[in-house]
Amino acid sequence: MTPKLLLILALVSTTLLAENWPFWRGPSRQGISTETGLPLHWSNDSNVVWKSEVPGEAWSSPIVFEDHVFVTTTTENGVNCHLLCFDRKTGKLAWNKKVLEQTPLRKERQNSYATPTPATDGERVYAVFGDGSVVAVSANNGDILWEYRDVKFYSQHGLGASPILHGDLLIMPFDHSSTGENKRLGWQIPWDQSFLLAFDKKTGAVRWKAMRGQSRIAHVTPNIIRSGGREILVSGAGDVVQGFNLHNGERLWSIYSQGEGVVPSIVIGDGRIYSVSGFEKPTIRAITPPAGDKKEPTIVWEQKKSVPMIPSLIYSDKHLYGVTEGGVAICLKADTGEIVWQERIGGNHSSSPVWSENRIYFLNEEGESTVIDSAPTFKILAKNKLNEKTQASMAVSQKQLFIRTANHLYCISSK
Repeated sequence: MTPKLLLILALVSTTLLAENWPFWRGPSRQGISTETGLPLHWSNDSNVVWKSEVPGEAWSSPIVFEDHVFVTTTTENGVNCHLLCFDRKTGKLAWNKKVLEQTPLRKERQNSYATPTPATDGERVYAVFGDGSVVAVSANNGDILWEYRDVKFYSQHGLGASPILHGDLLIMPFDHSSTGENKRLGWQIPWDQSFLLAFDKKTGAVRWKAMRGQSRIAHVTPNIIRSGGREILVSGAGDVVQGFNLHNGERLWSIYSQGEGVVPSIVIGDGRIYSVSGFEKPTIRAITPPAGDKKEPTIVWEQKKSVPMIPSLIYSDKHLYGVTEGGVAICLKADTGEIVWQERIGGNHSSSPVWSENRIYFLNEEGESTVIDSAPTFKILAKNKLNEKTQASMAVSQKQLFIRTANHLYCISSK
């Protein structure tokens, strides 16, 4: 082979091995990246490949597919909803499309009118905004392909969950509360009106609607577990963790998990489901789904100390890692819930951590990242400051980190 052909083959192989980050918490939906060579150190003027301005206000996280980075935002105090596409290599804005208008309703101060992280399959980008509207656009130019506006979402907290893609389905939970006279209904008082929708990702047609039964508001992004020879959708909300049939939305099982306003996403590891309940009784729970003749799931253990109520957990090598909103990092044994260590890393935390190469990257609201060893012994490897407010979570792709702050999108790399 000629040197030129060898170079082309090497470049093609590198591209094929590069990992996309196509939706919330990456390809596994768990904050885990197989990328190597990620930067350990950076600052405003070090290891920054590019920094691009993001207009408007939103706390959705960036997603990455090949050479495109997508984010959502809102302008005019949440009325105008936009999808933006940046060139991954240069940070140049490829397109900025206003996809719909919404009527901003109540939300918590830390929430935004575009908190759900979009999802992409490379052809289309799917976004959900604060009023429950769902839209699909062309990944190439942002042209609208379909929209769904039949959900009239209202929650005392606003909307915080993100959609997931699985096969030909786009799945989104809507764990809302009442707009009636009694605003506590669905928020502090359980009700039976919350549901999940599965859309045909190509057409936007509703393939199924799954009712929760008695539950309360939440912002939990679902996950998928393989159990009993099939894949099950696992979705948490206020007071419940539930399993659903992916083909028709049938609720297969439900287990009680007290708490409302639940935020952390579902995490899967070694055949177990790891969930975090919300406010009232913050608890980390390990749950095994039904197997064999059993029809109900089982709670394996509960842990009520240093419980993260906003950032999601990381599962790695039979351990769980997390951080509380007040900046206390924790490591638990995944099989027993026993605390291995808990250490203060500082700052206020809304972002969910990411894992790569046996490192865990935490990002606080002040723009400071703490990188630690993913190990039973606590060790800080680096602290890095961008000095900008952030609540979005990092994305990881092609040896680069992508961090969204209040006003910018950063691409960070060692090269």
